[in-house]
Amino acid sequence: MSSFMKVFLLLAVMVCMSKAQSHQSENCLCKRVTNGIGSKTEIKDIQIYPATVFCNQVEIVVTINSGLRYCLNPKLKAVKKLMASIMKPKTSTTARPTDLTSTSGSTNTARI
Repeated sequence: MSSFMKVFLLLAVMVCMSKAQSHQSENCLCKRVTNGIGSKTEIKDIQIYPATVFCNQVEIVVTINSGLRYCLNPKLKAVKKLMASIMKPKTSTTARPTDLTSTSGSTNTARI
């Protein structure tokens, strides 16, 4: 193999590696995020995916009672408030407890 061909293949590999590293957000679950939360009573399940080497952003996936899933913008003030209200322990004895479970892959799931 000629030295020109070796240099060309090396450059091609370097370009492919740089393209793969620059498109980390393409491996995320959420391609689009919703800025609206809707009604808190319609939320059936919330899954929080932390940032990883494959996706460099926190993702919040909400499932509503009808089974539809959508992603919330974690930077939105209303989303932060919702997450804080879900994560805070309930003080009332009449309220149904919120179960927070962790599954493999560091995903937190809150069931309401």
